[in-house]
Amino acid sequence: MNAAAPHSSRLVAYGCLALSMSLVGAYVALSKPLTAALPVLLLAWLRFGIAALAMPHWLRRAPDEPPMSRRTRGLVFLESFLGNFLFSICMLFGVSMTSAVSAGVIMASIPAAVAVASWLFLRERITARIALAIGCAVLGIGLLALPPAHAPAAAPDGAARVAMPWLGNLLVFCAVLCEAAYAVIGKSLTGRLGPKRISSLINLWGFALSTPFGIWFAWRFDFSAVGVGIWMLLVVYALAASIWTVWLWMTGLRHVPAAQAGVFAVMLPVSAALVGVLVLGESLSGVQLIAFALALLGVVLATWPPRQS
Repeated sequence: MNAAAPHSSRLVAYGCLALSMSLVGAYVALSKPLTAALPVLLLAWLRFGIAALAMPHWLRRAPDEPPMSRRTRGLVFLESFLGNFLFSICMLFGVSMTSAVSAGVIMASIPAAVAVASWLFLRERITARIALAIGCAVLGIGLLALPPAHAPAAAPDGAARVAMPWLGNLLVFCAVLCEAAYAVIGKSLTGRLGPKRISSLINLWGFALSTPFGIWFAWRFDFSAVGVGIWMLLVVYALAASIWTVWLWMTGLRHVPAAQAGVFAVMLPVSAALVGVLVLGESLSGVQLIAFALALLGVVLATWPPRQS
């Protein structure tokens, strides 16, 4: 067997995983202006609907692909409900209540969460280094829960979201758990379905799940109040969140174990923080810098390659 071909395909898989997580981090940060202009559940419905219009041809089964079993159908639903629909709801609500930088720091705990999920469902052993990585992630998230010294004592009635960043951070962490499930379930699906079909099927389920909420909010929403720039950003967000990132991730997972794929989640908090600082004009406080350093230390501990015997 030619060893160059598997090595080359693995490098391509690494590139797909890294690019996928970079795009996720970017749209996590850029979703802040979208959540300010649109209700979160309406935003999720529009995202899935726009993506569904862009990839109906991906629903066709490939000639060499076996028919879906009942187990595969169940995994597709769980992949969409946990890693697509619930992740989007938790992430969008969370980012609307906290900063993009804080969301990026919390998202840095994804590799540790994937390691725990791999231990629970794939029976992979958690080493002492992985345990330290989990501890760093928890400590970093704990620092974000501390209220800033300059925070006002009370908030006006209309500023409930701004006054509860802890709730936003908690929702973002729930999105982290959903992402861990997404990685573990996705690895099982890549052995049964192609990346394009997985992307289209889980997006279709996301559209179906969000339709009742989307219609209810759309009936009462004034779409004329939304500017052209927000609509353009919404289209890019929908394509990136439902098509590009999912296809890239599933393509990479075909050649990389789920636990190892979690390594590339380091690109998510980095890109989210960079977009938050460079595009949205946010700043890094001292506490956030320490939390971010702890989170990245946890990533390094979780992803450092073991010594070969």
